[in-house]
Amino acid sequence: MLMLEEELRQLVRKITTEKCEKQHVEFKKVQGGAPAKIYNTLSSFSNQSGGGTIVFGIDEEHDYKVVGVYDAQDLQKKVTEQSLQMEPVVRPLFTVAKVDGKIVVSAEIAECDIYDKPSFYKGAGRLRGSYIRVGEADQPMTEYEIYSYEAFKKRIHDELRTIDRATMEYLKKDNITGYLLQLRRQKMNLENLGDKRILETQGIIQDGLPTIAGLMLLGEYPQEFFPQLSVTAMVVQGKEMGEIGEDGERFVDNRRIEGTISEMLKGTLAFVRRNMSVKTIITEDGNRADRSEYPMKAVREILLNAFIHRDYSVHTERSPIRLVMYEDRIELENPGGLYGRITVDDLGKVAADTRNPYIAGALEIMLETENRFSGIPTVIAELKKADMPNPVFIDGRGVFKVIFYKKKGEQKKELDFEQEILQYCSIPRTREELANKFGFKAASYFIKTYIVPLIDEKKISMTLPNKPKSKYQKYVSSKDV
Repeated sequence: MLMLEEELRQLVRKITTEKCEKQHVEFKKVQGGAPAKIYNTLSSFSNQSGGGTIVFGIDEEHDYKVVGVYDAQDLQKKVTEQSLQMEPVVRPLFTVAKVDGKIVVSAEIAECDIYDKPSFYKGAGRLRGSYIRVGEADQPMTEYEIYSYEAFKKRIHDELRTIDRATMEYLKKDNITGYLLQLRRQKMNLENLGDKRILETQGIIQDGLPTIAGLMLLGEYPQEFFPQLSVTAMVVQGKEMGEIGEDGERFVDNRRIEGTISEMLKGTLAFVRRNMSVKTIITEDGNRADRSEYPMKAVREILLNAFIHRDYSVHTERSPIRLVMYEDRIELENPGGLYGRITVDDLGKVAADTRNPYIAGALEIMLETENRFSGIPTVIAELKKADMPNPVFIDGRGVFKVIFYKKKGEQKKELDFEQEILQYCSIPRTREELANKFGFKAASYFIKTYIVPLIDEKKISMTLPNKPKSKYQKYVSSKDV
């Protein structure tokens, strides 16, 4: 949607007040003539979710002063010329407005389709001309980030890679026998096929050699070939990794968990149980019941998601899944980031593309997992049942992170926290301002968990109620609160 002139003026006022660029906004000084090369920004905005906006006519070196542009018409022409040198071609949407007597111009860059990513400058080529937005900077894409797009578009299944020195002897016979028995029981059309044929159709072997999927599912000891395809689990004293306890130790517990996926799942769940507290409560009917800090069904689901959706390519085979238990939360990171078309906002709402369909299919048989909708709805439901905040999902550069926070009441008194928010919003605040003020890494999580309920209670209102997802949205306390 094309930005209105008033929206551009609001954006400029915001820039000159905050005096910094943003994830989705960059500004350029073009007072003296045509803009310098902006291929990097065109690429990074085209590659990021939601695209971005370039604002011309702001001088960063002189306290973010509005200096205007040399010629609005020629500027649009020159930006369009550079946009035509991108692959795929970028089509900016321009808005011209007068601010403080000066003419400023914005160019909105839309996110390109997943099948066209990465967007890159043709003069530099795909490997050197592809960029990604990191905070307020355009950073060159890594070889892996570029590969991840290619792997999705070409349906490359890295789980089916074979290892030269691995033979069928490295698969455990009892594991194979049990797996084949379960398969034949649940998939009647495989009943009359031979063992080797079934193992080939299910991605366990190729050309008579075990695949990565085969080793990770049925191997004797998969880490013999891939030491880092494991789980590192640790308990940290305090709320940050660098904190050291009174006893001088940084880690309360620190383990590397190995084996097949089934064995690592079992071992990691045992680690979490061992290191979290369990309270005995009295239920409404007078009975006693144990309640753990984290619902184990939700923990199991995020672990399964990590094993199923992690990247098994050569780019990440040296990176383990990482679980850290802090004083106030538990974090799980798996290598690879989100795969395909899904975004963080889509999680739990639509079915995700599956990076490793053979591993997912096998675990559906072996562990009775639910692959069809990724398990995220179960995670959200279990946390809600335990009266805990919604999970936080963060998709970083090649890493996907899930965070479970403990109950709100265990971190802040809810009413006091609400008053802090309402007081801070006595003047309109952006998503980023709110998240930074109250110490939350994910602005979207803070808005959904704390601001939306206050909007529903009419204690906070949006400055742009007809555009709830607008990047210019702000939140302000209602006058009668």
